[in-house]
Amino acid sequence: METPVKYSDKDLEAFKTLILKKIEKAQHDLELIKSAYMNDLNNGTEDTSPTFKAFDEGSQVMSKESNAQLAIRQEKFIRDLKNALIRIQNKTYGICRVTGKLINKKRLELVPHATLSIEAKNMQK
Repeated sequence: METPVKYSDKDLEAFKTLILKKIEKAQHDLELIKSAYMNDLNNGTEDTSPTFKAFDEGSQVMSKESNAQLAIRQEKFIRDLKNALIRIQNKTYGICRVTGKLINKKRLELVPHATLSIEAKNMQK
């Protein structure tokens, strides 16, 4: 039996549901990251000793930078998931962009925005 060249409409619908849930969670997580970033602006250290305040301001800068990095990564993840939805709509979802073969279903369930099969990913190393 020949391997199918694309996923069935039923499979695509299941992946779409999975991706929509992941987008919803990712957007919620992004809001949490952004609100944490906003709350970092005032940690209530105005009345503490100057030494602690300087230390705290240094850690605040670090946490702002890490929150900014997290936010950037989260926005990219959301964008990748939305691009996966477009591929579902075009019925090209799950097709490796290097080999042209179907990406394993288990891989797509774990990494729904994947555009490379494990085979293609290993070729990159």
